[in-house]
Amino acid sequence: MTVSNTPLQSHAFYMARAIHLARRGHYTTFPNPRVGCVLVKSGKIIAEGWHQKAGEGHAEVNALAKTDAAEGATAYVTLEPCSHTGKTPPCCDALIRAGVSRVVIGMVDPNPLVAGNGIHKLQAAGIEVLTGVCEADARALNPGFIQRMTEKRPFVRAKLACSLDGRTAMASGESQWITGAAARTQVQRLRAGSSAIISGVDSVIADDSALTVRAEQLNLTDAEQIAKRQPLRVVLDSHLRLPESAKILQQPGETLIVFTQMDSDKQERLEKAGATCLQLSAENGRVSLKALMTYLNQRECNEVLLETGATLAGAFAEAELIDELVVFMAPTLMGDGARGLLHLPGIRKMADQKRLMLTDCRMVGTDMMITARFTGKSQ
Repeated sequence: MTVSNTPLQSHAFYMARAIHLARRGHYTTFPNPRVGCVLVKSGKIIAEGWHQKAGEGHAEVNALAKTDAAEGATAYVTLEPCSHTGKTPPCCDALIRAGVSRVVIGMVDPNPLVAGNGIHKLQAAGIEVLTGVCEADARALNPGFIQRMTEKRPFVRAKLACSLDGRTAMASGESQWITGAAARTQVQRLRAGSSAIISGVDSVIADDSALTVRAEQLNLTDAEQIAKRQPLRVVLDSHLRLPESAKILQQPGETLIVFTQMDSDKQERLEKAGATCLQLSAENGRVSLKALMTYLNQRECNEVLLETGATLAGAFAEAELIDELVVFMAPTLMGDGARGLLHLPGIRKMADQKRLMLTDCRMVGTDMMITARFTGKSQ
């Protein structure tokens, strides 16, 4: 592969801009990846674009549409240009037709339909290609898409809120509100950036949860547009205990009730109330989490937010299906009678502990937001 003579610092500068552009599609590109593109000629940016919505132009096409002087330019793209025809034509073909002389790529596309084919197609057309520029930052744009392509399951992010003494709810199940308004805004953004939200029926019943994205709490300039797309709401309800009057069934978007034990009458009533019902196999008397991951992969869910109680969150952790923990810790104490953060009965000795790596820690209003990944999980 040809290595460019342009200083790596310059490549990093323009790729950083492309990554910044890609983030503008954070809430809107599902199920496609977030991608940015910058066109540079004679040391100046002549055009730029990003992928905004599935079915519409990709980042490269959007950038090329803004200039008629791309011949001889360098294209900086956060993800390898596609080489196949999907809902839109191949981006490689557009770059070749435009006459760009060099393409600098953040990371190779993990999609088997691309996976190096785009690079080979560009090189065959005589275009110089450089890969791996700001790769870690490029990968961070799309943890769910990457994992779905490589492991055939979505990226699961568990959101937990707790007191300073590690409690998530009172013994009665009451949990609203432990954290403040600023933390709730962050949770809304986590929801908006997810393909689906998973919760357990006990949590949904206890809080009468809606699990929706609410524009007024996002604090974003395009909040109304973002909130038009509601993530898939998934309630794990093995025995179909959710009341037909539950608030979650009255919200825009789809609520999926996943069960194991058939009850035709209750299923019919839930479906009349607006739910979609899905029967999956059972494991230890509950919905098989691996079967659920397979289903969500088939639904092209990239990133999934787990918002639930200690028991179900612990079950996901025990099954090694949590990729990232986001914990909001409030400066309050709830006492010994309150429920703990995670129910992990399998941990009995120091040798059993599950190590995590802190990736971020910041104040959000009066609360602490801690982000961590399990050791061994890719970034």
